[in-house]
Amino acid sequence: QVQLVESGGGLVQAGGSLRLSCAASGRTFSIYTTAWFRQAPGKEREFVAAISAGGGMTYYADSVKGRFTISRDNAKNTVWLQMNSLKPEDTAVYYCASRLVYISGAYDRKYDYWGQGTQVTVSS
Repeated sequence: QVQLVESGGGLVQAGGSLRLSCAASGRTFSIYTTAWFRQAPGKEREFVAAISAGGGMTYYADSVKGRFTISRDNAKNTVWLQMNSLKPEDTAVYYCASRLVYISGAYDRKYDYWGQGTQVTVSS
C-alpha cells in the first residue's frame, strides 16, 4: 500500500494561484495512478485531475481544464496540483488519491488510497 499526505492548502483571493503537494510513502510510487479530488461543504466528492503512473498521461475535469496542472516526480515520491486563476467555487477540501496501475476503469474512480485532505479557500 501507499500512504499519502497533502499539503499546500490555504486562503487565496480569486484569480490567485496555489500549489498543492501530495507526498507518498510505502510501496513503489511509480506503480500507482494518482489523482486529486475535492469536496466542498454540502457537496459530494468530485474528481479534479489524474496522472498516470509514469506521468505520461493527464486527465482533468472540465471545470478545471486550462487552469490546473497535475504533475509528478516519482523519484521524489510526490504529485503536485498547480492551481491558477482560482475561483470561489474551487473552495473545497482537496484530497490526493492513488490506485495500483493495473486497476482498470475510468480515471475518475476506483481509488483505494487517500490522504487526509488539505483545505483550499478562495475568497471572492
